Amino acid sequence: MNAPAAEDAQGDAASATAREVWSLMSDLVLDNQRRREVADALGVSFGRSRAVRRLARQPMSMREFATAMGIDPPNATAVVDDLESLGLVRRRPHPTDRRAKVVEATRKGKAMARRADAILGTPPRTLSALGADDLEALQRILKRVATGNQNASARP
Repeated sequence: MNAPAAEDAQGDAASATAREVWSLMSDLVLDNQRRREVADALGVSFGRSRAVRRLARQPMSMREFATAMGIDPPNATAVVDDLESLGLVRRRPHPTDRRAKVVEATRKGKAMARRADAILGTPPRTLSALGADDLEALQRILKRVATGNQNASARP
């Protein structure tokens, strides 16, 4: 095999491996039972708990909230209406724009967000069972992927 063909074959293999790794990571994070645990523990859907967690971190205008959640403004209004009826968030006038409202988590909403964060922050047993060397290697790799720093050394 000539050099360009060998490079293409290596690139294809790396690409296939990257797809497999991404699929495994997605399954681990997205299909994990944590979402169901959060919904069951809090008595609201995971999507609603995600909204409360976002607002507990920082109050936002309705437009900012819609953007942060990746939803349309009318849907954001429905979500906030629902959360407000449960006593988890409240609207207040925007400090500089009379036309806008700011949404913030209530004390009850902040407590719910802390509970959800505790559940979501607990790693699966299979991850916790890894040895320190494996966890440190995985942490290093994930930090590189998250920052886009592919040229950094794999070693600290």
